[in-house]
Amino acid sequence: MISVMIVEDDPMVAEINKQYLSKIDGFRLTATAGSVDEAVHLLELNDIQLILLDLFMPGKVGLELLTYLRKNELEIDVIIISAASDLERIQKALRYGVADYLIKPFEFERFNAALTSYRQKTMLAHKQNAVSQQELDHLLLNREESAIAEELPKGLTKDTLKQVWESIQGLKDEAFSTDEVANHVGISRVSARKYLNFLKEIGILDVKVIYGTIGRPVYQHEYNRFKEHLIKNFL
Repeated sequence: MISVMIVEDDPMVAEINKQYLSKIDGFRLTATAGSVDEAVHLLELNDIQLILLDLFMPGKVGLELLTYLRKNELEIDVIIISAASDLERIQKALRYGVADYLIKPFEFERFNAALTSYRQKTMLAHKQNAVSQQELDHLLLNREESAIAEELPKGLTKDTLKQVWESIQGLKDEAFSTDEVANHVGISRVSARKYLNFLKEIGILDVKVIYGTIGRPVYQHEYNRFKEHLIKNFL
């Protein structure tokens, strides 16, 4: 079991985080702190592996606890749960090596994705001293996969998506248009655009617009091979 401490000054938010945590296997809530000073004190009394940390608190802020952990070389991981959405704070937290960053308000699914990804990485680290490239890629990309729903948007079917996907496999070496996919699969341009937009939304395709001298703009799709693993959620 992974020992967790929640550091959150709002009792209602702390309770929500506690309830969310109780729904995920492999974690045990060991302590709850309402301030950075209290958290430091509890760290001296408990063996904590993971901290769910708010940034905005009275007195010392959450980043000061991060500084304390790194300065004292404490092997404790941190997931930020905060309303702070400015890039400066986020980048600073990431430089301190936080495992994840959740912006309030968030849904349970995002919380679950963060904790599940962390648990899988921890389990693998305890099993072996080294990983293969495939295992490392899975660890780095797993959080993204967990956060993506596995149901197709309304109006799309698995069979047609499979045909579109097979068509893309033959076109992916170069940028391709909606018309090329539509003609290859035998569906309307409007239908092809819906499937290509879906693949764009989940990151498998990048789209650029080419404006000609006359006529409508042409949308060129480029294949992102680093995201192709995401398709398995839908086929």
